Amino acid sequence: MHYLKGFVIPFVILILWLIGSATESINQYIIPPPTKVLQTALDLTASGILLKHITISLYRVFAGFLLTVLFAFPLAILVGINQRLAPYIDPVLDFLGHIPPISCIPILILWFGIGETSKLAVIILATFFPVFLNTLNGILGCNKQLLEVGDVFGFTARDKFLRIVIPAALPSIIVGFRLGLGYSWRSLIGAELIAASSGIGYMIIDAEQLSRPDIIIVGILTIGLFGYIIDYCFFKLTNHLIPWAGKRVSYGRS
Repeated sequence: MHYLKGFVIPFVILILWLIGSATESINQYIIPPPTKVLQTALDLTASGILLKHITISLYRVFAGFLLTVLFAFPLAILVGINQRLAPYIDPVLDFLGHIPPISCIPILILWFGIGETSKLAVIILATFFPVFLNTLNGILGCNKQLLEVGDVFGFTARDKFLRIVIPAALPSIIVGFRLGLGYSWRSLIGAELIAASSGIGYMIIDAEQLSRPDIIIVGILTIGLFGYIIDYCFFKLTNHLIPWAGKRVSYGRS
């Protein structure tokens, strides 16, 4: 019954949408009826167009997220264990954190062209800070008493880091990863603004130029659905792999 409660609001919205379309109180040119959106989704699926765009977008989301983790995670660890670096890095990160990734699209095109590199760069810019900051906070927030216990047992600095700091920081790290995945999807449209010819973002932008709100809605719902599925699977996997973190990991829902 708990899971069914999550369908109440979507069900109410769907009923209101159906009623509005049936009574023509909603402009069907701007917001097409659910039946038309469903038919469009079925047509796009049957023709393979939707699957093609989903595949390309999934590649960009996961590739951008993976590159972010490979860069942001080690950097956060480096700053966390060597806090003398913080005064050099903090001002730069504070400055960059206020720049919307989409504003960097023109310069990214000049630097990398209109290929996949510039698209991945937009996703990396959007996902870097959630991964970096949550990882850093997790490391810095490690209980000092646990480190003192490690000293009592004669742990080396490496042992304390691997056996105390990282396990204690994992809930925060996982939150950062989940938020990073969420931001990957949110930055997808911006990434696919860069002269793309495929991807869900491209499909939405192309549908806007063709005045096809039904395709736009299908694209938006597809992003939301796949984002939810990936987040849910990530949530279940991490809670299975790190059971000692318990419900703390659930606070990272994006």
